[in-house]
Amino acid sequence: MIKNERQYRITRAQADGLSRTLESLSRSAGDAHPLIARAREDALRSQIEDLEGELRDYESLLSGGFQPDDLQAVAQLPTMLIRARIAQGLSQRELAERLGLKEQQIQRYEATDYASASLTRIREVAGALGASGRQ
Repeated sequence: MIKNERQYRITRAQADGLSRTLESLSRSAGDAHPLIARAREDALRSQIEDLEGELRDYESLLSGGFQPDDLQAVAQLPTMLIRARIAQGLSQRELAERLGLKEQQIQRYEATDYASASLTRIREVAGALGASGRQ
Protein backbone atom coordinates (compact mmCIF):
# COMPACT_ATOMS: atom_id res chain seq x y z
CA MET A 1 0.00 0.00 0.00
CA ILE A 2 1.25 3.43 -0.94
CA LYS A 3 1.09 5.67 2.13
CA ASN A 4 2.43 9.03 0.97
CA GLU A 5 3.44 11.13 -2.04
CA ARG A 6 7.08 10.03 -1.86
CA GLN A 7 6.09 6.37 -2.10
CA TYR A 8 3.71 7.28 -4.91
CA ARG A 9 6.49 8.92 -6.94
CA ILE A 10 8.84 5.97 -6.33
CA THR A 11 6.15 3.47 -7.33
CA ARG A 12 5.31 5.49 -10.45
CA ALA A 13 9.01 5.54 -11.43
CA GLN A 14 9.30 1.79 -10.86
CA ALA A 15 6.22 1.07 -12.97
CA ASP A 16 7.45 3.34 -15.74
CA GLY A 17 10.92 1.76 -15.65
CA LEU A 18 9.50 -1.75 -15.83
CA SER A 19 7.25 -0.71 -18.73
CA ARG A 20 10.26 0.63 -20.64
CA THR A 21 12.14 -2.61 -19.92
CA LEU A 22 9.19 -4.64 -21.19
CA GLU A 23 9.00 -2.57 -24.37
CA SER A 24 12.71 -3.04 -24.91
CA LEU A 25 12.45 -6.80 -24.44
CA SER A 26 9.48 -6.98 -26.79
CA ARG A 27 11.38 -5.15 -29.55
CA SER A 28 14.48 -7.29 -29.33
CA ALA A 29 13.97 -11.02 -29.63
CA GLY A 30 17.46 -11.62 -28.28
CA ASP A 31 19.17 -14.94 -27.91
CA ALA A 32 16.88 -16.22 -25.18
CA HIS A 33 14.78 -19.31 -25.71
CA PRO A 34 11.17 -18.29 -26.54
CA LEU A 35 9.84 -19.84 -23.32
CA ILE A 36 12.38 -17.96 -21.22
CA ALA A 37 11.64 -14.72 -23.06
CA ARG A 38 7.92 -15.18 -22.51
CA ALA A 39 8.37 -16.02 -18.82
CA ARG A 40 10.49 -12.90 -18.38
CA GLU A 41 7.88 -10.74 -20.11
CA ASP A 42 5.03 -12.31 -18.10
CA ALA A 43 6.91 -11.62 -14.87
CA LEU A 44 7.42 -7.99 -15.84
CA ARG A 45 3.74 -7.61 -16.81
CA SER A 46 2.71 -9.06 -13.46
CA GLN A 47 4.94 -6.64 -11.56
CA ILE A 48 3.66 -3.72 -13.60
CA GLU A 49 0.04 -4.73 -12.94
CA ASP A 50 0.71 -4.93 -9.20
CA LEU A 51 2.34 -1.50 -9.14
CA GLU A 52 -0.38 0.05 -11.32
CA GLY A 53 -3.00 -1.37 -8.96
CA GLU A 54 -1.30 0.26 -5.98
CA LEU A 55 -1.10 3.54 -7.89
CA ARG A 56 -4.82 3.39 -8.76
CA ASP A 57 -5.72 2.66 -5.13
CA TYR A 58 -3.72 5.65 -3.90
CA GLU A 59 -5.18 7.92 -6.57
CA SER A 60 -8.67 6.77 -5.62
CA LEU A 61 -8.02 7.59 -1.98
CA LEU A 62 -6.70 11.03 -2.93
CA SER A 63 -9.93 11.73 -4.81
CA GLY A 64 -12.05 10.82 -1.79
CA GLY A 65 -12.50 7.12 -2.49
CA PHE A 66 -12.74 6.26 1.20
CA GLN A 67 -15.77 6.70 3.38
CA PRO A 68 -15.40 7.25 7.14
CA ASP A 69 -18.19 4.70 7.57
CA ASP A 70 -15.63 2.10 6.46
CA LEU A 71 -14.01 2.57 9.88
CA GLN A 72 -17.01 0.88 11.50
CA ALA A 73 -15.15 -2.41 11.09
CA VAL A 74 -12.51 -1.13 13.52
CA ALA A 75 -15.15 -0.35 16.12
CA GLN A 76 -16.64 -3.82 15.66
CA LEU A 77 -13.30 -5.64 15.81
CA PRO A 78 -13.36 -6.60 19.51
CA THR A 79 -16.81 -8.12 19.17
CA MET A 80 -15.80 -9.91 15.97
CA LEU A 81 -12.76 -11.45 17.70
CA ILE A 82 -14.88 -12.73 20.58
CA ARG A 83 -17.56 -14.03 18.21
CA ALA A 84 -14.93 -15.78 16.06
CA ARG A 85 -13.45 -17.49 19.12
CA ILE A 86 -16.86 -18.71 20.26
CA ALA A 87 -17.92 -19.78 16.75
CA GLN A 88 -14.77 -21.88 16.45
CA GLY A 89 -15.61 -23.61 19.69
CA LEU A 90 -12.51 -22.27 21.43
CA SER A 91 -12.43 -21.50 25.10
CA GLN A 92 -10.50 -18.51 26.36
CA ARG A 93 -7.92 -20.97 27.66
CA GLU A 94 -7.49 -22.60 24.24
CA LEU A 95 -7.06 -19.24 22.54
CA ALA A 96 -4.53 -18.26 25.18
CA GLU A 97 -2.60 -21.46 24.55
CA ARG A 98 -2.48 -20.75 20.82
CA LEU A 99 -0.99 -17.36 21.62
CA GLY A 100 1.33 -18.50 24.39
CA LEU A 101 -0.54 -16.38 26.93
CA LYS A 102 -2.29 -17.06 30.20
CA GLU A 103 -6.04 -17.56 30.14
CA GLN A 104 -6.46 -14.55 32.45
CA GLN A 105 -4.96 -12.28 29.79
CA ILE A 106 -7.59 -13.31 27.25
CA GLN A 107 -10.26 -12.86 29.93
CA ARG A 108 -9.00 -9.30 30.57
CA TYR A 109 -8.87 -8.50 26.87
CA GLU A 110 -12.42 -9.71 26.31
CA ALA A 111 -13.78 -8.08 29.48
CA THR A 112 -12.50 -4.70 28.27
CA ASP A 113 -13.24 -5.29 24.57
CA TYR A 114 -9.49 -5.45 23.88
CA ALA A 115 -9.02 -1.84 25.05
CA SER A 116 -5.59 -2.60 26.53
CA ALA A 117 -4.39 -4.75 23.65
CA SER A 118 -1.85 -3.35 21.21
CA LEU A 119 -2.55 -3.45 17.51
CA THR A 120 0.17 -6.09 17.21
CA ARG A 121 -1.58 -8.25 19.80
CA ILE A 122 -4.95 -7.82 18.09
CA ARG A 123 -3.36 -8.98 14.83
CA GLU A 124 -1.91 -11.99 16.64
CA VAL A 125 -5.33 -12.86 18.07
CA ALA A 126 -6.93 -12.50 14.64
CA GLY A 127 -4.20 -14.73 13.19
CA ALA A 128 -4.73 -17.34 15.88
CA LEU A 129 -8.40 -17.33 14.94
CA GLY A 130 -7.53 -17.99 11.31
CA ALA A 131 -7.68 -14.50 9.86
CA SER A 132 -5.26 -13.72 7.11
CA GLY A 133 -4.75 -10.56 5.27
CA ARG A 134 -2.39 -8.01 3.76
CA GLN A 135 -0.60 -5.64 5.99
